[in-house]
Amino acid sequence: MKRLIIAIGIAIILISALIVFKNKSQKNQSTNSADSLNNLEDRGEVVDSPYPLSIEYMRSQEYPGSEITIEQTLQSGSNYNKYIASYKSDGLKIYALLTVPFGNPPAGGSWPVIIFNHGYISPKEYSTTGKYIAYADAFSRNGYIVLKSDYRGHGNSEGEAIGGYGSPAYTIDVLNAVASIKKFEDADVNRIGMWGHSMGGFITLRSMVISKDIKAGVIWGGVVASYPDLIYNWRRSTFTPPPLSAGARRWRDLLVAQFGTPAENPNFWNSISANAYLKDVSGPIQLHHGTADASVPIAFSEKLDKELKAMGKISELFIYRGDDHNLANNFNTAIQRSVDFFDKYLK
Repeated sequence: MKRLIIAIGIAIILISALIVFKNKSQKNQSTNSADSLNNLEDRGEVVDSPYPLSIEYMRSQEYPGSEITIEQTLQSGSNYNKYIASYKSDGLKIYALLTVPFGNPPAGGSWPVIIFNHGYISPKEYSTTGKYIAYADAFSRNGYIVLKSDYRGHGNSEGEAIGGYGSPAYTIDVLNAVASIKKFEDADVNRIGMWGHSMGGFITLRSMVISKDIKAGVIWGGVVASYPDLIYNWRRSTFTPPPLSAGARRWRDLLVAQFGTPAENPNFWNSISANAYLKDVSGPIQLHHGTADASVPIAFSEKLDKELKAMGKISELFIYRGDDHNLANNFNTAIQRSVDFFDKYLK
């Protein structure tokens, strides 16, 4: 009888251990399945709250950056030095274009800075010096240090090109760029501005409600709408969530599947939208948009301008009739207005 009781006890222990192991394996399998979605722009991973895209969560994180390393000296511009540089973000080595004016800095001993956020370019086609040359040159030759991050997965930057909207990764890279330029000897830590185009405008607005370091922002053709507007008023006017069993899906689909639609769960969608935090925007903003922009609705800039002014914030909106996403027909006018704006608020 005693042997039978011992045998039963051992069996119970073995069965309990087997159940625990099975549950743990299922949990790990679920986690690995979520990880396998890989957070791509068109596939993104959804995780439990606190959600990494939320503004409050991003404010609670640290963005230490690193010392900036000069990787390569390029041919100088008209009155500035040009380099390929690097810095650290999330443990990744991120490359960037860096320009520094010739000569002695202005009064105070350091140069004002513009963090330059480029728009979407296929990571396979992106290169540090291949795009936005005329844009960066305009700021560089007017007495600004310019730092244009390549973002992770772009050019020679380490990491994966995760995407700008379904992941905080690119914004993290930019916030670490801000921290890194503050360690740069010739940079004025109190005079940092930010310029962004298209997706870079989205990153600029988010950065300006997360960090107080950015004293002024200029956005061209910006994706500056709330997440509900990104779902309903960008590229398509209606949206039907796919079944949960669908395979690789866009970040829109994954977020809705996890958290419900904006109508069902407005608190979540507000929590990840910079537009819900405009009272905290860190400085004046200037917006530029063409009426013939086929990539980003001009309504996004018009709505943001009204919302900022309603909050008592300084906002300027310039509309270019018949112009495209890059403001090709009015480039000189738009770039001069941008330089003048930064001169007003950073110099």
